[in-house]
Amino acid sequence: MKTLTRFFVVTMLIATLLFPGAGLSSAQTKVKVKDLPPPYQEWLKVVSYIIKDKEREVFLYLQNDRDRDLFIEAFWKLRDPTPATPKNEYKEEHMKRFTEANRLFRFGSAREGWMTDRARFYIILGPPVSKTYDAGSNEIYPTEIWSYYGDTAKGMPIHFQLVFFQFRNAGEMKLYDPMTDGPERLLVRSSTEFNVGDYSAMVQKIHDFRPDLALVCLSIIPGDIPPGYQPSLDTAFYMAAIYDSPKKGLNDNYATHFLNLRGIVSTEYLTNFLPSEAIVAVVHDPTTGLTTCDFIIAPERLSVDFYAPKNEYSTSFAVDVSLRAGDKVILQYSKEYPLTIPESQMDQTRSMGFAVADSFPVIEGSYKLTVLLRNIVGKEFSVLECDLVVPPAAGAPRLLGPTLGVGLVASRADFHLPFQLVAQKLNVDPKNTYSNADQVAYIFSAMGVTQDLWREGKVVATVKCTSPGSVFQRSYSLPLNGQPYHSSLGLSQALPASEFPPGYYELTLALQDPLGGVLDTKTASFIVSPGKSVAHPVVASRAFPTANSFQVQYMLAYQYDQTGQLDRAEESYRRALALNPAYLSKVPEYAGFLLKAKKPEAALRLIETVKDDANLKFQYFLIKGRALSGLERYDEAIFILQEGNKIYNSDSGLLAVLGTCYYKTGEKERALAALKASLSLNPEQPEVKALIQEIEGKK
Repeated sequence: MKTLTRFFVVTMLIATLLFPGAGLSSAQTKVKVKDLPPPYQEWLKVVSYIIKDKEREVFLYLQNDRDRDLFIEAFWKLRDPTPATPKNEYKEEHMKRFTEANRLFRFGSAREGWMTDRARFYIILGPPVSKTYDAGSNEIYPTEIWSYYGDTAKGMPIHFQLVFFQFRNAGEMKLYDPMTDGPERLLVRSSTEFNVGDYSAMVQKIHDFRPDLALVCLSIIPGDIPPGYQPSLDTAFYMAAIYDSPKKGLNDNYATHFLNLRGIVSTEYLTNFLPSEAIVAVVHDPTTGLTTCDFIIAPERLSVDFYAPKNEYSTSFAVDVSLRAGDKVILQYSKEYPLTIPESQMDQTRSMGFAVADSFPVIEGSYKLTVLLRNIVGKEFSVLECDLVVPPAAGAPRLLGPTLGVGLVASRADFHLPFQLVAQKLNVDPKNTYSNADQVAYIFSAMGVTQDLWREGKVVATVKCTSPGSVFQRSYSLPLNGQPYHSSLGLSQALPASEFPPGYYELTLALQDPLGGVLDTKTASFIVSPGKSVAHPVVASRAFPTANSFQVQYMLAYQYDQTGQLDRAEESYRRALALNPAYLSKVPEYAGFLLKAKKPEAALRLIETVKDDANLKFQYFLIKGRALSGLERYDEAIFILQEGNKIYNSDSGLLAVLGTCYYKTGEKERALAALKASLSLNPEQPEVKALIQEIEGKK
């Protein structure tokens, strides 16, 4: 699956940041504009014509002035045309226009100047390149004609004119709309001189007195006279583009991220949101039997420091990853990627771009993936969020993938890398854009393969150009028996991009049975550029030694545990320990799981293996005390838990178990002291609260 996104980073506490409660929830209170402090009411006035709906919505959910100030800073940074300089030209120009419009157009209006029609367009478009004012006559009401050159990239016409008129010679100048007003609203005596809808005669009358006005009374494009002198329908589309022009091309995702991450992320990052591109893929490797989630993230730009003594540039990226099933976190981890670039290679690296790729094992299910990326030098952040569906390895024949990349390289069997499949490493670029010099490569898996399907089945890959007018199409056949039989097969192919004319393409994979019946199809899109070359990012990733597969089993065990699959969790814990019995730091986690699975005797035996490890003394006493309590050996448990409390006396879990043991041995006063101490450390313990009430009720 591919997703184009923007990212971000935290200083840790991912469990708080990346999990439930994101977004505009009913638990959050929206502040009414009239209840905002006056400076923020004024700011909303100033940005009325340029703020996007989502930005305004998020701003009204902010609950304190500090957050509002930070949001306003981020708002202007998004619009800064030269973010590397201290001056924000866009903000300065907008404030200048707002102030000037408020001054120029407040006279003759019951509203503030900035609220008038003329002020709105002055603020959005700036002063007109030319302006014609007519005080009116006995035939035509007072008018102003403003001329502009439009930005066609934003949907505006190359040249257009806006008409403002004072209907019945009273009130403020209003915008004239050829469709809703029509020429009759410009004429003083239209109702007595003309039949309804006789636009030809009306335009002729206007032309007799104001030829310049006649040119724009049917359309904002001068001289555009539609058939039958009917007002132009195009005007509505052009006006919508003009209204929308200050918001065009702005990605307002930062606003939602701001709401979700404020108070968690350092303020120096919070206002530096960076666009990024990303690809996320589920990869199943039949050689290891492992299913992984692989991702690559490419921030929009690369910020670095220069170290003169060594003539080199450097930065460091931090990545925080979270995977959750509903409200439960089933995986989280952090990594750092330092980057050093010789001065001689800096220009090339900037032009190519930079990306971070990583991979982690994942069990079947449906999840929410969140990846936070932080450039520590640039104090910039990006965030990747997407839904992740991991299918079971067993089941009916089907395809997993494809994932596209720029060429394949051989990889070592003793290491695992992101986007690696059957000793082939796919070089991935999130843009999926190729030049003639590149290879269009892809990897995918055929799952649920039977013996018959393997012997005579195949995958047909069809590359079709989807550009208008193109009929290019080419197909390739990949027999499944090209590699030894397995119920899941990892396949790959690399095609010279020079085989495909420049254009937009769709790759379709069709899994076919021996009779040619289609069992499953999957698609992916890519672009072949007419350019001689396309820059692809430098990618930072870390190889994971397959000798450390015991760590993979511990990660899978935790995921199974968090999703309630206790039997599979226990099997993975057992495998992990068998693969590396000397790796003791995970033994307390395994023993804690056994307690959760109501196996205190097994937990007691297991925790004894770390008895002599000085770094695990507290965990040893805690788990052993809990196990003894579970076996109703309360006196022994009290002694062990007291030893643990000497090491660390502020663990709510230990105090809760200790209090329970005291109660079971009849020491109610000591039980209440321990339980209340536990509750003061962690008030969210309903069982502890209930036990306190029970003890106090029996005193």
